[in-house]
Amino acid sequence: MPVQDHSLTHEFPEFKDDIHQLKMDDAHFKKLYDQYNELTKEVEKMALEILPSTTLEEERLKRQRLQLKDTLQHYIKTAKAS
Repeated sequence: MPVQDHSLTHEFPEFKDDIHQLKMDDAHFKKLYDQYNELTKEVEKMALEILPSTTLEEERLKRQRLQLKDTLQHYIKTAKAS
């Protein structure tokens, strides 16, 4: 089963330039962005069964990633509105 692309620029292509700029200019955004990418890598490893895990653990990480994605989306929209 192929793993879906959950990169932030794939999730929010309309904000690709904004994401890049925030990564360059905002240390807090960069930290959240890096955390999101790390969670995505962990979930992908679990989905591909490279990293052994329980279904509950994988679902917990997916929920955590979703919450972080919502936070990042809010951050991007707030920065764009400024």
